[in-house]
Amino acid sequence: MRTCSPLVDQFQRRITYLRLSVTDRCDLRCAYCMPERMTFLPKKDVLSLDELHRMALGFIGRGITRLRLTGGEPLVRRDMIDLVQALGRKLGDGLEELTLTTNGTRLAEFADDLAAAGIQRINVSLDTLDRAGFARLTHRDSLPQVLEGLAAAKAAGLRVKINTVALKGLNEAEIPEIVAWAHGQGFESTLIEVMPLGEVEEDRFDHYLPLSSVREDLERRWTLVPSQHRTGGPARYFDVAETGGRIGLITPLTQNFCEGCNRIRVTATGQLYACLGGNERVDLRAALRSEHPEAALDEALDMAMKIKPARHNFAIDARGAAPALARHMSVTGG
Repeated sequence: MRTCSPLVDQFQRRITYLRLSVTDRCDLRCAYCMPERMTFLPKKDVLSLDELHRMALGFIGRGITRLRLTGGEPLVRRDMIDLVQALGRKLGDGLEELTLTTNGTRLAEFADDLAAAGIQRINVSLDTLDRAGFARLTHRDSLPQVLEGLAAAKAAGLRVKINTVALKGLNEAEIPEIVAWAHGQGFESTLIEVMPLGEVEEDRFDHYLPLSSVREDLERRWTLVPSQHRTGGPARYFDVAETGGRIGLITPLTQNFCEGCNRIRVTATGQLYACLGGNERVDLRAALRSEHPEAALDEALDMAMKIKPARHNFAIDARGAAPALARHMSVTGG
């Protein structure tokens, strides 16, 4: 009988955190993420609910303790809550935390179900509180639905973290307001540098905003105290004395965080990417559909540990430069 060992890569990093995409589809079209006329995967190529569940169980058996469901927008998948309920039954039985990343447009409908299934914490992507600015950035007039969803999440007892991509010339001046609003709602706030994944209609160079400059601006307003708080992700946290809240900074370009990486990502088609910023991958769908799926999945995970690189090499340093990778974030899973 095969002995399943913990997932440890060639740099002796213990891999305990899986980001599992359930769909590449999304009901928004954020300008920095995908083009308006995005081509999505044929539904036949996406893993079934049963395959997603069996894959997740295989990961938990190899020491994955934190699992984040992502997309695209995971809540556009019709059977999503069934998957959450199935995975929630593993909490306390190998799985320590089950979380979700969402754009919030469907939270009003699903917040209670998510909480009942065992999800305690969610990340909600929100880059502006201005309705016209939201419509301009996402190509959808959906800010009221997002705010309604956030209220529902709060009422359901879900802990909420607001994820905001810092964008020069778009939401730069609004960032302190977003942070203060989030803290006033009892939410955490995380700021993220825009990442060069996939072709989009605008040049990311024009909107790239280093978080080093954002932090300097925030420190002119508030007192930021380094925090030892960790969630298993890449953010560095600070407590904000004046607001009583916490802010996280994710800096893939200005302050590489790869030395402590504990994460892998799996796409909705079952492709395991050992690094968000690399093309190294193994095909878990083929393993799941093989004659001996459990053994094949274990062998594929072993291979993933051998090919996981030391770090990514993201850069946005010239106008008109090609993205670091051709695939979009919605394909990889956020």
